Amino acid sequence: MEPQKEARTPGDPVARPSGSSRSQTPNDEERREGDTAPAEASLGAEALWELPVEPAERRPECSRCSRPQKVCLCPFLPLHPLHISTHLYIIQHPAEENKVLRTVPLLTACLPQDKCKVKIGRRFSEERDPELSTVCRKSDTLILYPGAEAANLEEFILDSPIYPSTIIIIDGTWSQAKDIFYKNSLFRLPKQVQLKTSISSQYVIRTQPTNRCLSTLECAAAALSILEKNNYIQETLLRPLQALCSFQLQHGAQIRLSKEHLLKNGLYPKPMPKNKRKLRKMELLMNSVKI
Repeated sequence: MEPQKEARTPGDPVARPSGSSRSQTPNDEERREGDTAPAEASLGAEALWELPVEPAERRPECSRCSRPQKVCLCPFLPLHPLHISTHLYIIQHPAEENKVLRTVPLLTACLPQDKCKVKIGRRFSEERDPELSTVCRKSDTLILYPGAEAANLEEFILDSPIYPSTIIIIDGTWSQAKDIFYKNSLFRLPKQVQLKTSISSQYVIRTQPTNRCLSTLECAAAALSILEKNNYIQETLLRPLQALCSFQLQHGAQIRLSKEHLLKNGLYPKPMPKNKRKLRKMELLMNSVKI
């Protein structure tokens, strides 16, 4: 998850009519000339607003990796989608859909279409998405979301009488993922699991809360590698992410250290929040307590 949610270009300001900056109130000479000046100014402004706005031209995108064609990452993708038996459902917060440096398009480009489905939204119900509702009610479905109730994925599959066939992952910032998880009762039906790993995220061009927080692509790579019992899957899925970060760093991007690292080393650039809940979160990060 990305732990880890379309830019709009504001219109050009409307030019003021000549002389309007001198005074808000017309003088005697202007009154003798009549009341046409304000009307003309108003009509001028309205005419400007009525001019057609040309939409910003988007760069052509690659149909496979969804990156601009000039920076296509397809050379780092597998020639053919990976063969997997696990079904993966990505629940994506709408704010993630138009982000430039998102990782889900890279993930879906590596997997078969019938094995990887992306559902976009904040709220889900049986009426809105019967398919997802059915999936959540199956005994062989897991949801990857950390917490006190979450079992270690590797340990769970060793003891489970039913081997998982489906895993759900929420894509968004950590606050967005939390909102989706707790406000959709469907997502508390599957068995909750988490990854027990000490590796740091390779998605270094985006700030994470802690050193152990992984992007959606990294979570999927690790989970599928465990469920499919094939480390090659993780290596293959991480290759385009590594290429993306390398390209961005070569063209001016900076390595984004986690909030945990910045706080522990006195490098956090912002003042500590006054809100008690947010301040408590900062203190937990500093003390390496999971939140």
